[in-house]
Amino acid sequence: MAMAQAAGAPSRGMTGEERKVIFASSLGTVFEWYDFYLYGSLAAFIGATFFSQYPEATRNIFALLAFAAGFLVRPFGALVFGRIGDLVGRKYTFLVTILIMGLSTFLVGLLPGSATIGIAAPIILIILRMLQGLALGGEYGGAATYVAEHAPDHRRGFYTSWIQTTATLGLFLSLIVILAIQASMSKEDFAAWGWRVPFLLSVVLLGISVWIRMTLSESPTFQRMKSEGKTSKAPLSEAFGQWRNAKIALIALFGLTAGQAVVWYSGQFYALFFLTNVLKVDAQSVNIMIAISLALGTIFFVVFGWLSDKIGRKPIIMAGLALAIVTYFPLFKALTWAANPALAQAQATVRATVTAAPGDCTFQFNPVGTAKFTTSCDIATGFLARNSVPYDIVTTAAPGTPATVQVGEATVPSYDAVQAGAAAADQGKAFNTAVHTALHDAGYPLVRNETTGAFSMVADPNAVNWPMTIGILFILVLYVTMVYGPIAAILVEMFPTRIRYTGMSLPYHIGNGWFGGLLPATVFAMSAARGDIYFGLWYPIAIAAMSLVIGLLFVRDTLGTDLNARD
Repeated sequence: MAMAQAAGAPSRGMTGEERKVIFASSLGTVFEWYDFYLYGSLAAFIGATFFSQYPEATRNIFALLAFAAGFLVRPFGALVFGRIGDLVGRKYTFLVTILIMGLSTFLVGLLPGSATIGIAAPIILIILRMLQGLALGGEYGGAATYVAEHAPDHRRGFYTSWIQTTATLGLFLSLIVILAIQASMSKEDFAAWGWRVPFLLSVVLLGISVWIRMTLSESPTFQRMKSEGKTSKAPLSEAFGQWRNAKIALIALFGLTAGQAVVWYSGQFYALFFLTNVLKVDAQSVNIMIAISLALGTIFFVVFGWLSDKIGRKPIIMAGLALAIVTYFPLFKALTWAANPALAQAQATVRATVTAAPGDCTFQFNPVGTAKFTTSCDIATGFLARNSVPYDIVTTAAPGTPATVQVGEATVPSYDAVQAGAAAADQGKAFNTAVHTALHDAGYPLVRNETTGAFSMVADPNAVNWPMTIGILFILVLYVTMVYGPIAAILVEMFPTRIRYTGMSLPYHIGNGWFGGLLPATVFAMSAARGDIYFGLWYPIAIAAMSLVIGLLFVRDTLGTDLNARD
C-alpha cells in the first residue's frame, strides 16, 4: 500500500532550498572522498617521502599500513560522529567532519618528509590518516541523513542518490587532478614535490564546502523532534543496546551494506588493481580508462535512485547483487583478453607447477602489508601470482627440501629466505631471473631491460582493446550504481529519527570499511593459494550471495516511509 501511494504521489519540482541542501551535502562529500583517494593513488610517492629511511619494499609496506589505518577507523568515526549527530544535530556534525578531513589533507601536503624531521614525519602522517578515516566515518551518515530528512517521501531515493555519486566523483576528480599535474611537469619533479599539489589544492574545495554548509539550516525533521523533546539521550546504547534497533543494524550490515561494499570495491578499486597489477597495463592508461567508465556510469546512480522511488529500493539492490554474482567470472576473463591478449593466450596454454613439501605453503593474507612470507613455497607462489601466471601446487617433495617451479621443460629451485640469511637477496635475484627466463621462453609477454638484463611483464599498449576494456569497466560500474544508488534511502528509512545518524552509519562503514576494504588483500591471498588469478573473485561473489539471501529474506522495502512518523 505504501509503495503504491508513493509511486502515485503528486510530483513537484525541486525547491531552491532543496537544491542547495543536495549541492552542499554532495559537494562536501565529493571533496572528502577526493581527499581520501589521493592517498591511495599517491601511496608510492608518500612512502618515498615519509618512510625514506627504509628500503623501497619496506617503505611501501608502511605506506599501505598508513592507508589501511584510514579504513580501519571508519566505524569508530561512525560511532563518534553518529552519536554527536543524534544529540546535537546533523548540520553542525557534518560541518565538523569536513573541517577535520580538509585540514588533515591539506597538512599532508605541507608535512615535511622523514629526511627533514625524522621519525616524527611518519607518526604525524599516520595520525592525519586516522583523522581522515574518523571524519569520513561521520561524514556519509550525516550527509545522507540530512538530505533524506529534507526530501519528500516520494522522491527520497532520487534526492539521496546525488550523495551516492560522491564516492565515484571523488575518485574521478582525484584521477583527473593527478593526471593533469603529471602532464604539466617531469616525472622527477612530480616525485620530488608535485605529488603534494593535489593535497594542497584541497584547501580551495574546503573553503567552498564550509562556506556553503554554513548557510544551511538544520534538518526540519531533527528540529521538530528536538523541539518536542524526543531526541535520544544515549544514541549508542539505544541503537545497539536494544535488540529491536540492533537487529535492524545487523540486517542492514549483512543483508545490504556488506554485499554493496564488495560490488562497489570490485567495480572500481579492484578493477583498477586488476588492470595495473594483474594485467600489467600502464597506470596512466588505466587511470584514463577508469575515468571514462566513471564518466559514463556516474549518472546511473541518480537513475537508479529515481527508479527506486517508483519500484522500490530493495529490488534494484538485489538485482545488482545477483548480476554481479552471475557475471563476475566471465567479465574479468573478458577483461584479460581485452587488455592483455598476449597474457591471456599464454595463460591458456602454459601453466607452471610448484612442487613443495607438505606444510611449506601458507595462506598469504596480508591486509596491511606487514606480514612476511619466507618459505620456499610462499616465495615461489607469491612470485608467480604477482606475475599473473596460473599454477598447480603439488605437495610431494620431501620434508626440508626447497620448493621448485616447473615451466615447460625448465625447473627452477626456490629458496627459504630465513635459512638463506644474508644471501637471500642474491638468491632471490637469481630465482626471479631464472623463472622469468623460463616464462619468456614459454611465451609469456615479458620485456627485457637492455641495461640491467632484468625481465618485466608489461601489456603491449598497441594490443589493448580500449573500447572493449572501457565497455567492461562500464558494466562493472553499472552494477555499482545499482547497489549503491538506492542504499542511502533504504538505510535512512530503516532507522528511527532519534538514532538515525548513529544507526545507519555503523553498518554502512563496517560494510564498506572492513568487508570492502579487505577485498584486495583477500582476493590476492585466495588467488595465490589456488594459482588462479580469478579464484579470488569468489570472495566478492560469496559476500554478495550472503547479502542477496539475507536481503531477500529479512530486508523490508522501505519505499513510502514517513520519516516524521519514525521518531
